Amino acid sequence: MTIALISLTALALFLWLGLPPTLRALGLHPTYQGPTYTLPGKRALIVTTSQASLGEGGKATGVFGSELTAPYYAFFDAGMQVDVASIRGGKIPIEPDSFRWFLAADSDKRYLKDPELQAKVNASLNISQLDFSRYDIIFLAGGWGAAYDLGTSAVLGEQITQAWAAGRVIGGVCHGPLGLLQATDTNGAPLVKGKRLTAVTDRQVRQLGIQQTPQHPERELRAAGAVFESASAAFEPLANLTVVDGRLVTGQNQNAGPETAQKMLQAAGGASAQR
Repeated sequence: MTIALISLTALALFLWLGLPPTLRALGLHPTYQGPTYTLPGKRALIVTTSQASLGEGGKATGVFGSELTAPYYAFFDAGMQVDVASIRGGKIPIEPDSFRWFLAADSDKRYLKDPELQAKVNASLNISQLDFSRYDIIFLAGGWGAAYDLGTSAVLGEQITQAWAAGRVIGGVCHGPLGLLQATDTNGAPLVKGKRLTAVTDRQVRQLGIQQTPQHPERELRAAGAVFESASAAFEPLANLTVVDGRLVTGQNQNAGPETAQKMLQAAGGASAQR
């Protein structure tokens, strides 16, 4: 009995201590080691879903934690003023699984000790009450909830259209790029048409078995004329890619948040932090 208890305790400790670094080594939330940038005195806006469930009465969901926290701290640490908004404003739903002990990113752990960002998340701004063109960077966070409201919001589309016309840097990760679907370029064409970008792949959606959402990023963006690019892995959520097409910067999934944010800072004229 004692040996069995010791064995179970050892196994539990191994899982508790060993699973997170193992998943990181496999590709989940890799440590970003590329160049970093500063952009003091400028403004960034992070936009998230307001959808809290997978359909009416479905499993709880929302924004995937690190897809909000990683870009927020990248912009905040760059010296920017960072606002947080959502489709309907108010408290932002966060995907419960994203904060599980083996999935949480370092930025998530920082968030859980940060009352200032928690206050912004609990009382997010409503996108209809903002002027996106006043921000230097607009970041569209993903998560399953975004498949319900980012791609169908006419308000978000108009806001991004105006920000793009004003020369702002726009991007996002995972399901976030769905928020580009309703936007147009200065010629009135779909903003994504002919643009190189990435987002969650159809393969990842199939592997995770969450196909009931009304929009799937790869499918919708390809149909809108985007030049869709992606990396691949045996388990697609461990893949990672960031694509830059001028002022449009997108990341494939939650693993790309830090790099996508840094490349947006670079595109917005940020100074190298290594100087």
